Amino acid sequence: MSIRDFIQRHYRHFNAGALADCAESLNEFIGSGGRLMVTLAGAMSTAEIGRSLAPAIRAQKVHAICCTGANLEEDLFHLVAASHYEKISDWRNLSASDDAKLKERGLNRVTDVAIPEEEAIRYIEGALLQLWKDAEAVGDRRFPHEYLYDLLLHGEIEFDADPNDSWLMAAADANLPIFCPGWEDSTLGNILTARVIDCTILNPDIVKGGLHAMHALADWYREDDSPTGILQVGGGISGDFAISVVPMLRQDVGQDVALWSWFAQISESRPSYGGYSGAPPNEKISWEKLDVDTPKFVIESDATIVLPLLLSSLE
Repeated sequence: MSIRDFIQRHYRHFNAGALADCAESLNEFIGSGGRLMVTLAGAMSTAEIGRSLAPAIRAQKVHAICCTGANLEEDLFHLVAASHYEKISDWRNLSASDDAKLKERGLNRVTDVAIPEEEAIRYIEGALLQLWKDAEAVGDRRFPHEYLYDLLLHGEIEFDADPNDSWLMAAADANLPIFCPGWEDSTLGNILTARVIDCTILNPDIVKGGLHAMHALADWYREDDSPTGILQVGGGISGDFAISVVPMLRQDVGQDVALWSWFAQISESRPSYGGYSGAPPNEKISWEKLDVDTPKFVIESDATIVLPLLLSSLE
């Protein structure tokens, strides 16, 4: 049976039931002409979410991405260095000395997988540095993802994984809008700062920052009258940044734009701990992000399990 049929058959109650209800509502929303933005927090790219996100992008079920800088770059890192990644077994029981040994071998651990410094990060740095230098020479300024799109589509980098499993490649092929707030808090953002400090690059403004990203997001939100929904994976800056464009336009600009027309959140965070990432949908009503009758779903579960099911259920 199809994944959608499997979910309908077996996912009946509790978080499983919430997933089933969300999947049916999302299919209906997109099928009726709605636009969907997916926001990615955490280490979803390192979890190889591209295996399910890339097909959804190619099928035009996802219309924009808002993600952290880590998710933007780590899909690319894996694409060029997959065979050099190491799966870490028994990762819950690693000692500090075990991680120190990984560091000595040039491996950067993300839970149960280690990213190779030279084959992934430094390889991309070399290719990206030339694009940054070229941009500085002609006074060009671009968003982080636009440089990466250039690398993927026109650069001379070699792939070490199936590009069909890369959500960033699918996004580049579709010229999908990507909004990346806080890109400075990423490995490549740190590298650009380092190159400014050592005077390899003189102008850090060759990469547009968060305020420019919010302006571009506002333009994207207003360019189409179609109802627009948001699927928030995790919390943090990617989810809050994206959803805040509506109250900004309504309250600060004074434009009567529609509220978000559909909302779902996959998160393990709880509001009782005071973390905004766990803010329930009804709380967003008071901030003029959602309306009383907006379809709202919360799936309190592991996004690495839930998101592939949800994306693969789209028809």
